[in-house]
Amino acid sequence: MTEHSVTTMRVGKAATRPAPPFTPAPPPRPTRDLGQAKRDLADLGVCVLADALTPDALNRVRTQLYAAAGEDLRFDRPSGGKGADYDPANQRVWGLLNRGQAFIDLVQHPASVEILTEVLGPDFLLSSISANITGPGHGGMVMHCDQLFVPQPWPEKAQGVNVFWLVDDFTEANGGTLMAPGSHRQMRAPVAGQDEAALVPLEGPAGAMCVMDGRLWHKTGRNRTTDQRRAGIFGWYVAPIYRTQENWFLSLNPLVLQSRPSERLLRMLGYRVEGMFFGHVNGYEPLPKDLDYRA
Repeated sequence: MTEHSVTTMRVGKAATRPAPPFTPAPPPRPTRDLGQAKRDLADLGVCVLADALTPDALNRVRTQLYAAAGEDLRFDRPSGGKGADYDPANQRVWGLLNRGQAFIDLVQHPASVEILTEVLGPDFLLSSISANITGPGHGGMVMHCDQLFVPQPWPEKAQGVNVFWLVDDFTEANGGTLMAPGSHRQMRAPVAGQDEAALVPLEGPAGAMCVMDGRLWHKTGRNRTTDQRRAGIFGWYVAPIYRTQENWFLSLNPLVLQSRPSERLLRMLGYRVEGMFFGHVNGYEPLPKDLDYRA
């Protein structure tokens, strides 16, 4: 589950009695120190790594994303959040691995891989990557946490991690993500009608990388501006025992495989399974290492 693809809301239904009100911690400050970002993630369930993207990399990402968004609108491709968004002023852009090299580079960013490895283990999977472009007048999103698919009570460790990239500045006014820092330690889903009071805006500059524990309560904020669109790109990663949101074997453009992708990318997509119990094809790797990619 991610901010951009909540399909079934089960907020608070697992609770058998009213949960005590939760008081959030202050939101994390953007930092360039990866060690501090890791500490923020552990303590608050969220961190913001400033300047994770260079200006050139940010420009490539923004250019390719808004080009893909415009193409989707021209061809009338699905752009809604499947019940998660309150109105059509929010555009979703799906299947980003097929939309440009900039997005392939994002999911392998060294800082994100380092954090993901520490939290989920070295065999984590990329569950999905898509974008959320919040337009003027958007009314927000349903409050949720991303690992709603995990039965409660939850394990002590996060089962998924959301890495999202601020393509534009995120502010309280333009619909920056609302979240409840520290709520990952509650070990439960938020209760509808009660826990919304714990939400605070996460603000940060374009080019930053934000990482959220899969148990953290959050939602897209309201865009109260008249002229600002803010875009975020969301990579949802899970432990290897979980089925991914995206079926990469069907949805991934073969040209991505023919471009000689890294071993890290192949492993996070499930094409490399050496040393794992899941994902084999008749006991072999799904994609043989001696395969001629150009064939």
